Amino acid sequence: MIVGAKKLCRFSLHFSSLVSNFSPVRSVSSLQSLEGTLKAAVQTKNYQHIPDLLNSSQDQNPKLLSFLSDIPPNNRTQIIDEILRCFVPLRPRSRLRTAYTCLLCYTLQSPDPFPLALSILQRTLRSGCTPVPQASLFLSSAWLEQISQSRSVADILLDMRSIGYSPDSGTCNYVISSLCAVDQLGEAIKVLKGMTQAGCVPDFDSYGAVIGAMCSSRRTPDAVELLKQMVVKGGLTPRQDTVAKMLATLRATKEIRKAVETIEFLERENYPLGFESYERLVEGCLECDNHVLAGKVVMSMTGRGFIPYIGIRQKVVEGLAACGEMDLVRAVRQRFVELRS
Repeated sequence: MIVGAKKLCRFSLHFSSLVSNFSPVRSVSSLQSLEGTLKAAVQTKNYQHIPDLLNSSQDQNPKLLSFLSDIPPNNRTQIIDEILRCFVPLRPRSRLRTAYTCLLCYTLQSPDPFPLALSILQRTLRSGCTPVPQASLFLSSAWLEQISQSRSVADILLDMRSIGYSPDSGTCNYVISSLCAVDQLGEAIKVLKGMTQAGCVPDFDSYGAVIGAMCSSRRTPDAVELLKQMVVKGGLTPRQDTVAKMLATLRATKEIRKAVETIEFLERENYPLGFESYERLVEGCLECDNHVLAGKVVMSMTGRGFIPYIGIRQKVVEGLAACGEMDLVRAVRQRFVELRS
């Protein structure tokens, strides 16, 4: 043990020169030696070398940072905070991805991961790095453990302030997405609602993740209601893919009237509906043999300068004629003429 300590001490003194001559093949021969190198980097506060050291290993395992568990919690938090701040000016940011991943996964698997893990997550996202899928699983598991202890969403998020950070929408959105990914939609909704109490304003990604999960679970009434809240109360414009997924789900569940009502709501709110949204809606009406509704959607569609594909036009006109809706047939044809179809 004494000999090992002396070797580690000598290595720490010459750490900078070793890193400058670093070669993955000849300097990192095992996980044990890499862990020792990382430990020396932390002891000497040469945090800027950590990303390259971790990138040098084919086995980028969070356990390489397990030596941090030997440090008292308060000191460990301070050290990781120093590491995070040291990473901020480093370029290119892509070289930081493995380091952020290891720090995040290591912390999320520790006995008391919050609020430090949320701070690491925030730094990771702000750097433009995307956490690995495993991090999402670890986060959702740790979050559910905290919630089981009767802690509120706001309490968990606001704890970040105790270590010099503040919660933001990006961090909350990742929590929401992680919970949705493991079918914890109820908890994701709680995070969406609790964001405001923590000083975070939900954005279109916050709502979009929950609406998308609701659509996947076929909770269409809740999805439509949340979309309306997003637009009316939140003053936000949903993404095109969010609207498209909702319409696709309503079409799949044969709730075509609700889909049309949703489109009409968005039209009243001056939402910039695209051609594909209208086209899919018309196709859904035809699938349900509701030609009158299809004709009305076409009228709205052409009113915005969009014209259905020729096959859809023919089906709408023929279906309306078969129903005896000649006034609507003439109105639809007139629109086609006006658009020079």
